[in-house]
Amino acid sequence: MNKTLLILVSHVSFFISHRLDLAITAKNMGYNVKVAFGELDGDIKSLTDRGIDSFHTPIQRGGTNLLKDLKSLYSIWSLFRKVRPDIVHLVTIKPYLYGGVIARLARVSCVVSAVSGLGSLFIHKDSRSRVLRLLLYPIYRFAFNHSNQRVIVQNEEDAKVLVELGVLNPQKVRLIKGSGARVEEFTQLDEPVGIPVVCFAGRLLYDKGIYDFVAAARLLKKRGVQARFCLAGDLDIKNPTGLKIEDLNSLREDENIEVLGFKKNIATLYANSHIICLPSYREGLPKSLIEAAAASRAIVTSDVPGCRDAIIENKTGLLVPVKNPIKLADALQWLIEHPQERIAMGRAGRQLAEREFRIEKIIKDHTDIYQDLLANIL
Repeated sequence: MNKTLLILVSHVSFFISHRLDLAITAKNMGYNVKVAFGELDGDIKSLTDRGIDSFHTPIQRGGTNLLKDLKSLYSIWSLFRKVRPDIVHLVTIKPYLYGGVIARLARVSCVVSAVSGLGSLFIHKDSRSRVLRLLLYPIYRFAFNHSNQRVIVQNEEDAKVLVELGVLNPQKVRLIKGSGARVEEFTQLDEPVGIPVVCFAGRLLYDKGIYDFVAAARLLKKRGVQARFCLAGDLDIKNPTGLKIEDLNSLREDENIEVLGFKKNIATLYANSHIICLPSYREGLPKSLIEAAAASRAIVTSDVPGCRDAIIENKTGLLVPVKNPIKLADALQWLIEHPQERIAMGRAGRQLAEREFRIEKIIKDHTDIYQDLLANIL
């Protein structure tokens, strides 16, 4: 094939957990795959071992430092001129905004922009967020207006928001539900014996609803509900809504929850759990819930874009109003006290994962887009 695919992503750890399988498959298909990261927060050995070239392109995930952002734009320009990709795949907000702008200026032939959730800027209603959104709309419009481009969204609501704002042509939209799960790795489908374990798994961000989870655990302990509440995840201090070290230390002192830290083996974590809970405020389509379905575990999550798209309500899990610890506690209590219904939801979730979330399906959806775009320039 001899076509160069350049994937630009905000940080290494996200790429490894969400896009590495895609990169490997594309390389096996004959693409010359190269990856550029904004932040080197992980081990790139898994790339170099497979002959995938990587680059560091300074992109600040959070913040609005004009000087640093101008430096990022120049760095992306230099990268595109050096690599001369046939396709750029831009993942997460600043890569798809800044990379989208530079791709047009550098006359890159094919552009894939991956919107993996609209982020905290579209959640918060404060005056600063409103002003920033207004300033960003022209950049979105320019970045999403390449003549040979597809914009991947993980849920229909995100596409609707961008189209109604007038920054995205609906003809460019492609819906791909998340980053997929290696379903076969989740082999222990039966629930463990013992007191029910409710698990939160994800980055430790305020917008993931961590404190709603903690408040619900406290309520259930006061009600005398017999269960364990576990918090699994790592700090992401560069994220604007990330918990700080002192916040984590405070949670460790809370007798109502167990702080497990980062867990690399999600299959084992979920095998030792009964219910997976993610009371997030908005998502693209959370990988933690896709993997919960693959693990045959019932889910409780927020009735918001992304989260609601990861389940079939009342069949594979329960939806609760966002930022409502009481309703969250009620839903968790119902599942804790109804094991047969909980197990049935988990089994239905596994069927959903096998049908919709297999990593093989998600990768094919991406590579089909690559081939469609390349066909337009032949």
